[in-house]
Amino acid sequence: MSIKAHLQHWLDRIGLEHNEQAYMIAVLLIILLTSLVTHWLLHRVILRFLRISAKTSRHPWAQSLYRRKLFTRLALTLQGFLIFALARFFLEKDAPELPVFEMLTYLWVLLFGLLAFFSLLDTLEDITATTETGRRFPLRGLFQSFKLIGFIVVLIFSISLLIGKSPVILFSGLGAMTAILLLVFKDPILGLVAGIQLSANKMLRLGDWVEMPKYGADGEVTDINLTTVKVRNWDKTITTIPTYALISDSFKNWRGMSESGGRRIKRAIHIDATSVRFLNGEDIIRLRKAQLLSGYIEQKLTEIDQHNREKNIDIGSITNGRRLTNLGTFRAYLTAYLKANQYIHQDMTHMVRHLSPGAEGIPIEIYAFTNNTAWLAYENIQADIFDHVFAVLPEFDLRAYQSPTGYDIQAVGLGLQTALTGFSKQENNLHKRD
Repeated sequence: MSIKAHLQHWLDRIGLEHNEQAYMIAVLLIILLTSLVTHWLLHRVILRFLRISAKTSRHPWAQSLYRRKLFTRLALTLQGFLIFALARFFLEKDAPELPVFEMLTYLWVLLFGLLAFFSLLDTLEDITATTETGRRFPLRGLFQSFKLIGFIVVLIFSISLLIGKSPVILFSGLGAMTAILLLVFKDPILGLVAGIQLSANKMLRLGDWVEMPKYGADGEVTDINLTTVKVRNWDKTITTIPTYALISDSFKNWRGMSESGGRRIKRAIHIDATSVRFLNGEDIIRLRKAQLLSGYIEQKLTEIDQHNREKNIDIGSITNGRRLTNLGTFRAYLTAYLKANQYIHQDMTHMVRHLSPGAEGIPIEIYAFTNNTAWLAYENIQADIFDHVFAVLPEFDLRAYQSPTGYDIQAVGLGLQTALTGFSKQENNLHKRD
């Protein structure tokens, strides 16, 4: 005897034979009790065991499965299938209550099946984020695209169930709604295309330092999703940029600098042009003691002496022949200093060059690359170099150009006042003698 026959026989024994309402209540109670028992077994026993296993597991994917609630949503989806099977088993095909059970369980399965699909995608995103490929390519936008497609498909199936029409009809009607869909989903579609281009061309990845003045972005990329890219600026503010703007507009990515292992120093010191002169004998003797300059000075003196003798140049006049200058020797010293500096990348370009002189003096630019690309270390190395440059200038009898300050003007005024006072005293003394 089947379960349905047993149930009907039991109802007959208690005097409820041929009572459809009593049979329906009994069926509902059986479905409810079975669902509660199943829920207790799945969530209190099986899922608890899986939770403990995930917490103690060393594999990140196991922890991610638990954190993203994949098994919980799969259990709820299974419960929907169970209710559907029980309703099909106890109710006749022509029972008016069966379509209601079927529709509710269909919607239940679609909802929690979609959420389980979302959890699976989130788990895959977590797993790929720990791999080199996941860090290299912005895959989050791709996963969000799958979520959007899954949501649209489930929405169409749900609407078809509610209105009693085939989903094929709704899918075919999407063609007529293309313009509206493009308008509604414009940003996600543009973001999807932009994300594919960013990934394929390796233009952007998490952790990159990007600079985009148009959007006020200058910092580290912290998130790349379907519609936006989040940049944490160095002042700790967050700038949100549309994903497609990274394709339509230009931006600077400093990743190449980080991967090269060298960060550029490109800064000039302005020399007062009135302090530039030829070196005399005392200067040469003093500068010969510098270890970084001794070889250069000996070589240049030999070269200059040979040139002047070959050309029969009268060196009695300072305008004749070749001579060492304090500015040229200073440039040679800085070049040797950069070459000997342990924090300068010796395999990259490093030089000291003249720029066009102007109203602010003669710019002497240091162009080099540090071997440490970290911001703090880079700034310290650069500061140490220019501290040394400013401190060594007086050894070459050079002055850094500086616009007159209030202190300078005050000093000039005090000097004039002192001079006028002295002149007045002299004039008074002359009048007394007369």
